[in-house]
Amino acid sequence: MFSFLKKKPPETSASPEQPNSTLSSAISSSPSSAPSSAPSPAIAENVAVVAETAAATVVAPTEDTKLGLFARLRQSLSKTRSALTDSLSSLILGRKTIDQSLLDDIETQLLSADMGLEATDHIIKALTQKLDRKQLANPQALLDSLKVELAAMLRPCEVPLVIKKSDKPYVILVVGVNGAGKTTTIGKLAKRLQGEGHKLVLAAGDTFRAAAVEQLKVWGERNHVPVVAQPTGSDSASVIFDAYQSACARGADVLIADTAGRLHTKDNLMQELEKIVRVLRKLDPDLPNETLLVLDSTTGQNSLNQARTFHKSVNVTGLALTKLDGTAKGGMVFAIAKELKLPIRYLGVGEKVDDLRPFEAEQFVQALFSDN
Repeated sequence: MFSFLKKKPPETSASPEQPNSTLSSAISSSPSSAPSSAPSPAIAENVAVVAETAAATVVAPTEDTKLGLFARLRQSLSKTRSALTDSLSSLILGRKTIDQSLLDDIETQLLSADMGLEATDHIIKALTQKLDRKQLANPQALLDSLKVELAAMLRPCEVPLVIKKSDKPYVILVVGVNGAGKTTTIGKLAKRLQGEGHKLVLAAGDTFRAAAVEQLKVWGERNHVPVVAQPTGSDSASVIFDAYQSACARGADVLIADTAGRLHTKDNLMQELEKIVRVLRKLDPDLPNETLLVLDSTTGQNSLNQARTFHKSVNVTGLALTKLDGTAKGGMVFAIAKELKLPIRYLGVGEKVDDLRPFEAEQFVQALFSDN
């Protein structure tokens, strides 16, 4: 049926229950299987770092931990807050009168924080209308109105990922450019979904980057999640096809498929990604159920260009924004929300395994402006 099924059978990094007979030759039953040759020092070091990160324990968020989660979010946004909201607060609250000159200064500040032209223009127009209607009586009223407008811009993107039990296995295809944090995000997401009671299988579809398969296997071993893989250089669509068959045989609720990092400017690489989608849709026209684009927040406005291209090629259904703790360019969240209006599923706010958290618009804005 598919020519690529003739490739070398996949390996797995864990030993779950016995699959059906048609797949037994395609899935390794040994959790300790390893390549015949030792990995290079660079790969070994990379895997060791992932192993240390994956060893942490995730705790499912509850009402009792909300204050701690908010404090963690606020801490992760410290650089963006310093570059954007602290400067805005000082600018606004330091003025005695509210006029067009002040709005011009606010516009400059928003643009410098990578908020983008479209989002900035929307905010300034809304504030100008309120100024004309004399609804901004004092600096505090202006600051409060700014917060309201920012939250309103993000609110349509607050759409949590819901795993439908009827779609079994529910397939999450994870895409993005090199270095965005796809594999790490998959490990954190797997732990979170596992904590919610879902049974998972991971597909090591990044068959081109050195150590990518090994990294995903480490996450799988730590979380006791089977990983379907093939040797480096194998066809990624073949790996994900095998992983889907494996997930069906194991009765898994969710299949999370990694893919090779690719530059959004390279048409041939994007075509390979489109091939994966075509293969999945031959299995089921509704697959993948979720195409999750991982964006590196430190890239600022470039992440918006990435989102446009990936969305055009594979119809992105959700976003995970990583490395917010390491950038002052968190304003890109507003740019993406205003232009693309795609659901923002998760924020990556740190290196720990539980530092992947669902996106909440109100909390995000509060954390940006919070002093305590």
